[in-house]
Amino acid sequence: MLIIPAENAINWKRPPWVTLGLIMACLLVFLFYQGGDDRKLESALEQYLEQDLLALEAPAYEDYLQREIRFEGNQQRVLELQEFQRLQETGEKPWQALTLLLDREFYQYLQQNQRLIWTPAERARWQDQRSAIEQQWISQMSAYQLGLVPAKLSLYTLITYQFLHGGWGHILGNLLFLFLLGFTVEKALGPGRFLVAYLVCGALSGLVFTAFSTGSQLPLVGASGSISGLMGMYVAIYGLQRIRFFYFLGVYFNYFRAPAIAVLPVWLGKEIYDYWFAGATGIAYMAHAGGLAAGAGLVWLLGQSWLQVKEEFFEPGQEAQDEQFTKAYGQAMASLGRMEFELAQRQFEALHERYPDRPVLLQHLYQLAKLRPDLEAYRLRTEEMMAAAMAGHQPEQMVELWQEYLSKGEAHNPLPPESHNRVLFASLKRHDFKVAEKAFERMRTSADPDMVHEACRLLVAEFEKLQMEPKARHYRQLLAAQG
Repeated sequence: MLIIPAENAINWKRPPWVTLGLIMACLLVFLFYQGGDDRKLESALEQYLEQDLLALEAPAYEDYLQREIRFEGNQQRVLELQEFQRLQETGEKPWQALTLLLDREFYQYLQQNQRLIWTPAERARWQDQRSAIEQQWISQMSAYQLGLVPAKLSLYTLITYQFLHGGWGHILGNLLFLFLLGFTVEKALGPGRFLVAYLVCGALSGLVFTAFSTGSQLPLVGASGSISGLMGMYVAIYGLQRIRFFYFLGVYFNYFRAPAIAVLPVWLGKEIYDYWFAGATGIAYMAHAGGLAAGAGLVWLLGQSWLQVKEEFFEPGQEAQDEQFTKAYGQAMASLGRMEFELAQRQFEALHERYPDRPVLLQHLYQLAKLRPDLEAYRLRTEEMMAAAMAGHQPEQMVELWQEYLSKGEAHNPLPPESHNRVLFASLKRHDFKVAEKAFERMRTSADPDMVHEACRLLVAEFEKLQMEPKARHYRQLLAAQG
């Protein structure tokens, strides 16, 4: 059964840049750095077969598997022995050779027991030829250079292994989950802390894997430990809040709601159970378990300090905001319908403060303010509406608002000179000189000399272009009078 948290939708107005960057980094590493692995493995295989190392190693491999079964009780080796014997019976030498080349624990066994396995001449030939293949090809493959090998643990591979993958199915599955979880956790923590927490979870996941695979030569690659860390952080961030989860069981899928943290023991239990009972599937179950525990632990330990969730993260999503807005807007409109104008005004003001980017609210506030043109609120709303019209490249609407205010509110609370100046500029662009002159007359009585001088100069220039000399002369005289 697969359970995935699905509480949030991505906001593409604020893209999760770090999550997208990690996805791109993994893809680039896979395509351009790991892209040469197949060629290296093919060369190693070709050289291995040419030198007939299979004849030396195949008998030793069967003996090695039988010893593992007899003395270590490793039942998975029974299946491997049966498969290898089948390959021998069918004469599939390339697959036999590939099996021996990639079994790193077997290679370590050969190095430790070569004196007991071969004669001195065979041992010398094996050392010479097999070492050349290892140094030239196998050791140069990405998994052995930058993968996390428990027997050769190093600090840098705790980070680098997170960006390597074992194939297209592996990387595409990981990157899908990275995207589904990453954009939410990045939104909660912020890009910088998210990146550090992601890498730390991957490193701790690698340490847990190493603790359960001490001495292993098999390299660990993949972002699944880090992604498990994101899952742990995800549910720890929400804590006891009930959130939505998507689940997939066989061919059936659906959603359910549950306290976020309640799913963590389910995930952990599944990984631990699979580690003990699923057999050798090639999946690093303990790395997943370590990542889950690391992610949740980091949030619980540092959630009140360094990993504190941003306050805006818990704001309702867009759908919830739209639902809340529709409900509150309906209540305000109902107050209008009952002619409870003061109540409606308070309701629209509260909505406008919460949703300043919804122009319909400002329009309602303007219409309500217009009911009392003698009050200053009407002037303030008119200025807001004029500014919004100007920002929306609607000069005609701005001029209409200005003209309406002149007829209703100017006598009570005059507009500031800046408002008249904006109308003047907009009117000149539209070649509406009658309105421009009217705005100039309103402005010149209260504006500072510099503003009047600039407006007068523009009027002169426009009338001169149109060869309207009497008008141009009039404004030149005003300029001269200003000194």
